[in-house]
Amino acid sequence: MLQFFLRRLGMVIPTFIGVSLFAFALIHLIPGDVVTIMGGERGVSAETRAELEAMLGLDKPLWQQYFIYIGNILQGDLGTSYVTGKPVLSEFMARFPATLELTICAGIFAVLVGLTLGILAAIRRGGWLDHTVMTISLAGYSMPIFWWGLLLILLFSVNLGWTPVSGRMDVMFWVDNVTGFMLIDTLLSPAKGAFASALQHLLLPSIVLGTIPMAVIARMTRSSMLEVLGEDYIRTARAKGLSKTRVVAKHALRNALIPVITVMGLQVGMLLSGAILTETIFAWPGVGKWLIEAINRRDYPVVQGGLLLVATLIILVNLLVDLMYGVVNPRVRHSK
Repeated sequence: MLQFFLRRLGMVIPTFIGVSLFAFALIHLIPGDVVTIMGGERGVSAETRAELEAMLGLDKPLWQQYFIYIGNILQGDLGTSYVTGKPVLSEFMARFPATLELTICAGIFAVLVGLTLGILAAIRRGGWLDHTVMTISLAGYSMPIFWWGLLLILLFSVNLGWTPVSGRMDVMFWVDNVTGFMLIDTLLSPAKGAFASALQHLLLPSIVLGTIPMAVIARMTRSSMLEVLGEDYIRTARAKGLSKTRVVAKHALRNALIPVITVMGLQVGMLLSGAILTETIFAWPGVGKWLIEAINRRDYPVVQGGLLLVATLIILVNLLVDLMYGVVNPRVRHSK
């Protein structure tokens, strides 16, 4: 198990270096520069430009800037925002609860709906329900998040008026920021109706973000259930006269969930990366919207630090899933 852990950890380090290099290089490939943007419409003189570039370290070669950046990261310093003057890490931590709350709700939607659809499709194999579930999962996996989000906004917010268009809560409510999770903070708040408002605002973003993972889980559950339902011990259970519901719930589902759990873990990375687009569509004040705004303002430290933190979270989650799978299935530990 220790060798398996060290082997997986050895794969994380070069991945982290690659991500840091990509984040650093990507922002320098975008047209425009931060000094021009800082100068605004009035611009800056040549002397001021030189002073600003020296102050920000932009006058150094790129390779020197990269090694200075890596050295600061190793000391826990992700830089300071050019726009707000605040440490990148503190800005990230202020917005991360909103992203985490959205990701958790989207994950719950994906698991509940995906498992239900997958089980129903397996039980009704070849029937209209099976074909419907497969069509829904294929459509859910194929639809671009941006298009799907706008479609739901037009239908449920603009035409029907059932859900809000954007934000985390109506402006008529004021809730103290205790945990950063709006659903919990509204429950702690005496403001009546605040929790319902927060829940309404979460509904559409959670569905949009959870659609692709839901489709993946539904297909994986169906496939795994069909494989288990064909095993001898399932036929034996049926021959003993057990009800169909008991056979599925007690004997088939437990074994079918092992590969599905692995897929669920891998979908966490998909949810975190998909949150960037979803937050932009719904003006959700999380890490994704923060990063998009930083890119527009050429706020290099925020973009580099934010991308690195998000990528590190995804890498760590995948590492954790790998380790858990190695514990559940010992054969994985001996595979090369």
